[in-house]
Amino acid sequence: MKKTSRYLLPLIACLSLVYLSCDKSATAAVDPEITEADVPAVFSKIYGATSITSDGTYVTIKTNGVPDHKSIYQSASSGLYEDFSGSTFGGYQFIKNPNTIATQSLTFKIPIEPKVASSHAATPLGAIGVALNGVPFYNQYAGPNQPLTNEVMSFDQYWGHPQQSGQYHYHVEPLYLTQVKASRSALLGFLLDGFPVYGPEENGAEVSNDALDAYHGHSHATADYPEGIYHYHITDADPYLNGSGFYGTAGTVSR
Repeated sequence: MKKTSRYLLPLIACLSLVYLSCDKSATAAVDPEITEADVPAVFSKIYGATSITSDGTYVTIKTNGVPDHKSIYQSASSGLYEDFSGSTFGGYQFIKNPNTIATQSLTFKIPIEPKVASSHAATPLGAIGVALNGVPFYNQYAGPNQPLTNEVMSFDQYWGHPQQSGQYHYHVEPLYLTQVKASRSALLGFLLDGFPVYGPEENGAEVSNDALDAYHGHSHATADYPEGIYHYHITDADPYLNGSGFYGTAGTVSR
């Protein structure tokens, strides 16, 4: 009996160690490292974003919506406040609206690989895209099917203005981007469907509405997309930025 115990005890101890070792390895499993997909380089041009991330399907752009240029609509205590009383878009005499630019919390979720939509959704009132400085693009309406006729007079020296909650935005050419930060033929931002927005010039010539389709764009190679892509153009005539809805399937914007 003593001899048997002498052999059984080490065997039991060994089996116990094996069991404990296996049990420990099962309960200490580590979750796989989750790495964020790379953000396509072209989106890094949105210098006004507070963050840009990607899940591989969508790029998420967060911005406070405050323009990085001077405006009569900036807070009087802001270093970016500048009085303005000249002529604005279309040669109209500027008339200030009662609103003041306020910090926003905007999240744009835009498809990385935009595709033409089978059914073209109308653009909504409010933000329909984002400019490189983080300011939202709006469509060609002041309200439901209301033209911009009575609003263009309130566009500041860089052709933007804030609405009632203080959200500054562009309906037309963002002069700060086309005349100061970049050029009139440069990439200016993206609409929610992921297709890029370019300025009112192309190959040294002014782009006319007649050269664009019903959605206010066309397809060919650009400096940012050498293999070609559909893209919108901002022009000086209605509908300015977008025509009969999104060319592609739109992502989302939330506040």
